[in-house]
Amino acid sequence: MGLGGRQSAGMDPQQAQEQQMIKYMQAAMEACPTKTVIAGTMGFGLGGIFGVFMSSMRYDTPMSSGMPGGVGTISDLPMREQLKSGFKDMGRSAYSSAKNFGYIGAVFSGTECCIEGLRAKNDLYNGVAAGCLTGGWLAKGGGPQAVAVGCAGFAAFSAAIDAYMRMPQDDKASDPII
Repeated sequence: MGLGGRQSAGMDPQQAQEQQMIKYMQAAMEACPTKTVIAGTMGFGLGGIFGVFMSSMRYDTPMSSGMPGGVGTISDLPMREQLKSGFKDMGRSAYSSAKNFGYIGAVFSGTECCIEGLRAKNDLYNGVAAGCLTGGWLAKGGGPQAVAVGCAGFAAFSAAIDAYMRMPQDDKASDPII
């Protein structure tokens, strides 16, 4: 027996079951909680990579200033202690950046998915509205002016990215299926 108690035309039961599983997986991937978790996870990973990179490029770290306890500068410490201190700083920076990117990704993605569900449309305005709400939410501790600036800034950034991603692609060479 196939879907709904009847066998699909030309499909054996295993194929029908595979088709049902594909439908379930597609429905799960289109659900807002799943999109939110995926965006948060991907943002966490990207933020961690970004944090490691930015930490390695930073020159104004606590390592370049005098150490507590009167040790002096980081260069006065043995190489092992320098590396230990450097990797700790890099780990803290990567984790902090990962948390921030993950949080922003999850908030934006969840908000955009909910707006898309309410409007029943997939267009540029969903991203702009989600950007405004996300930017305002992130700046809520700074007062009304900060909320307005956060809303406008994040909405503009979201609109620019979304408009770029929705541009028709005219490059035939980049299309793998010609």
